[in-house]
Amino acid sequence: MSEQEKGGGHITAGMDEREKVEQTADRLRDELLLTLEELDRRRERAMDVRYQVRHALDKNRDVLMKAGGVALGMLVLSMGYSWWKSRHREELLWKHRREALRRAWDHPDRLASHAEERPIGIELGRKLVLIFASTLASALAKSAVKTLVPPSPEPQAPEGKKRLGLRINHSPAHA
Repeated sequence: MSEQEKGGGHITAGMDEREKVEQTADRLRDELLLTLEELDRRRERAMDVRYQVRHALDKNRDVLMKAGGVALGMLVLSMGYSWWKSRHREELLWKHRREALRRAWDHPDRLASHAEERPIGIELGRKLVLIFASTLASALAKSAVKTLVPPSPEPQAPEGKKRLGLRINHSPAHA
């Protein structure tokens, strides 16, 4: 059998088994240290807020620029609209008054509203939904209060013997 058939190569041809094992251990130790250093570097980057923000800004710069442009455009438009509205406030007020007079003339029975009257079924359904929603909300609030507020230590009176009036605590004062 030749040297290469035994498992040795031309690099380790002159070494005995101990030296081969030591060299392999050194190589594995160096690779492990490099891996640990890389993991440490990645951990530091993951915990570094400045790096994360910089990285996110670099990665999403075009999206952020577009969003900033849209926000700036909306700000300019809203400022322009408020300026225009303040300049034409008197004109708008007279326009609203004319519309109100026209509505009052067309429908004198509905002076306060410019909406068409809804059918009775829709109004009844809307009111029932509001009643149900308010009942559900009050029940949820009561159960939340019961879970958040601890029960009182006083034993409650039986159903038939409830006392009316003020309840005064006659416990002794503590110094």
